[in-house]
This record gives sequence, C-alpha cells and structure tokens, in this order.
Amino acid sequence: MNSGFYAATAGLVARTEALDVAANNLANASTVGFKAQREFYKALTGQLRRTPSSPLSRAVNNFGVLGGARFDFRQGMLERTTNEFDFALEGGGFFAVQTAAGVRYTRNGNFHVDSRGRLVTAAGELVLGEQGPLEIPSGPLSAGDDGTLSVRGAVVGRLKIVDADPTATVVQEGSSQFSIPESAMRAAPGTRVRQGMLESANLSPVVGAVGLIALQRHAEMLQRALSIFHAEFNRAAAEELPRVAG
Repeated sequence: MNSGFYAATAGLVARTEALDVAANNLANASTVGFKAQREFYKALTGQLRRTPSSPLSRAVNNFGVLGGARFDFRQGMLERTTNEFDFALEGGGFFAVQTAAGVRYTRNGNFHVDSRGRLVTAAGELVLGEQGPLEIPSGPLSAGDDGTLSVRGAVVGRLKIVDADPTATVVQEGSSQFSIPESAMRAAPGTRVRQGMLESANLSPVVGAVGLIALQRHAEMLQRALSIFHAEFNRAAAEELPRVAG
C-alpha cells in the first residue's frame, strides 16, 4: 500500500506541474510566433535499501515524475496580413533582435518602422540585419525569399536569419523571444522569408484545451486514489492499534 501511495503522490505532483505548462501553452495560443512546450516524464525508482531489488519490487516502486518540458519548434500556420513590415519564416530559424539584455531570437515578425526610420519589433527593439540594425527609407518595401530588403529597387539590407544547434540551451523570455548562446547559432540557408505574413502559434486552442482537460482528469483520478489510500491507512490504524495496545 505504501508503494501505491507514493506512486499516486508522485503522479499527482507531476501532473500538477504539467498543468502549468499546458495552461501557459493555452494562454498563448493566439500569440504570434509562440512555440508550445511539451512536457515529458521520467521514471524514479524508490528503494529503501542498497541491496539489489527484484523485478517485481522495481516495478512496484517505479514512480513517474515530470522530467521537464521541451520547446516544440515546429512551424505554425502562416497568415497573410496587410502590413508590408510583417514577416514570417517558412522553415526553421529565427529573426535576430537587439534588446536591452542583448541579442534575442524570435519567430514573431510583427515589425514596423520607428520615427528614426529603423525597423523595430512591436516592443520597439531593433531588428538586426547581417550588418547590424536595419534602417528603412521611405517608400514601398519589398523583401526577397532570402530576406533581402529593397525600397524602390535599391537594396537597404538583409534580415539576419539564424538557426540554433539542436543541443543548444534555449531559455524563453516573454511569450515569443528566446535567449540562445551565440556560439550555438548558425546560418539557416533553407529558410524563406515571407513578406506580409505572420506565423501563428504552433498550438491550436482546441488541442491546448483538450490537453489541459486530460491533465486535469488525470490529476483528479490520482487525487481520488490518494483519498482511498488515506482512508485505508486510517482504517488499518483504527483496527490494529487497539490490538497492539491490548
């Protein structure tokens, strides 16, 4: 019974932590360039003694805990807009932007030109080109598949598009920006830039809601299991303690 109690407790803790991940995903299902996180679990074997245990004992004492969450960098749907300064990436990779904390990477291409003629994010952070911040003169803007920007036929720069090594440590900042070590960044030659489009989150609200409900139900079942174990412990104590005292 002890093993069942510990297994149910570990499972409930893991599902509770996973609920936070699922809730964050669902809350950002309409955020441009958002990348969902996928929780994963790992086994934790509880063993009271250092002596080798039997296969049955290992199976009974094998508890599931949350191993963490990984970012899902699969591309979201590309949606057309009427803004010539909106950009989406078809394929892997990120736009590079200069923030107060350093260079950050994003799939959110909702840009505009500020009062000084610089291409910036919705938050006013500088969008980087291959030669540094991009300055856009007045006039109709056009973008090539490789991110080359032109105004009235004159090239004004090229968007810096980079990708990360799969083993790189990725830290999310805000809803759609990532901090990635510069040493892990590389060119993204297969990525195409789409002007007048934005990439939606790669998680639909329906899928996010279904996943959240499933986790809630798992947590509720484990809670009920713990209540049953608790009642059994109390019953056993009420029956056995008088005999021991007698």
